[in-house]
Amino acid sequence: MADCRKLKPWTPFSQTFLRYGSILAGCVLMAGAFHIFFVPHHFLTGGLTGLAIIFYYLFGWPPGMVGFLLNFPLFYLAWRYISRKFFVDSLIGTFLFSAALDGLAFLQGKVQVEDPILGLAAGGVLTGLGYALVFRAGSTTGGVDILGFLSQKYYNVSVGTTNFLYNFTLMLAALFFLGLTPVLYSMMMFFVIFKSTNTFVVGFDFKKSILIITERPENISTRILHELDRGVTFLQGEGAYSRRKLQVLLVVLKLTQLAQLKAIVQEEDPQAFVAIQDVNEAVGKGFTW
Repeated sequence: MADCRKLKPWTPFSQTFLRYGSILAGCVLMAGAFHIFFVPHHFLTGGLTGLAIIFYYLFGWPPGMVGFLLNFPLFYLAWRYISRKFFVDSLIGTFLFSAALDGLAFLQGKVQVEDPILGLAAGGVLTGLGYALVFRAGSTTGGVDILGFLSQKYYNVSVGTTNFLYNFTLMLAALFFLGLTPVLYSMMMFFVIFKSTNTFVVGFDFKKSILIITERPENISTRILHELDRGVTFLQGEGAYSRRKLQVLLVVLKLTQLAQLKAIVQEEDPQAFVAIQDVNEAVGKGFTW
């Protein structure tokens, strides 16, 4: 019999190295997307970096350095009113992104993308991947997120609302200085970045949660266990009209297994009620270990 040894757990050093390596990779992707795809068409980004980019387009000031300096008052607020850990994460994330933004300026002109739609799509996806790497590492690039956390903590105003109000004001200013066309393209790009970030954070391994109300719970659950190799949970239910006790099956499985599950239910109980919902993330035996 083969000698199966347990894998050694991650050491604190390796965990820290992997975390900050992920943050750095995300910052490099975002900065690279900016110089390759955004600068040629005068696209903007959100947050304080967006304000720094307006200064870059107007006066040629380095966006990374200007953005980092603009964040200093917010660093103090994070230290004073949120937490030391949040302050350190914001400081490191902002510094790495600012350094990448100025350090990768040589990429401008290396790739020619004449179509602005293609540029915002490609740049938006790369930026979304970069944000996802930073967020999955439990970090942030600072900026308006700090104001958002403060407004939520002390004034019950959500982070999303704060970001929207700031970015809306930023777009009005850009409309005055840069014109309508770059602003409209930038708004489209914001949507691509938002959807891409959510997709990369959640992952592409989509899962479904299924509730099955059936007269033959034992048959269906047995086939799911053996044919799909997925766990099944029995929930106790009661018909609102008939007041009859019944069992409800709860199953979480991969999207690729959904058609097979439907076939099993159809074969065992064509009258069964099946409700299917999206699952953003499933953690536990069978999915993550």
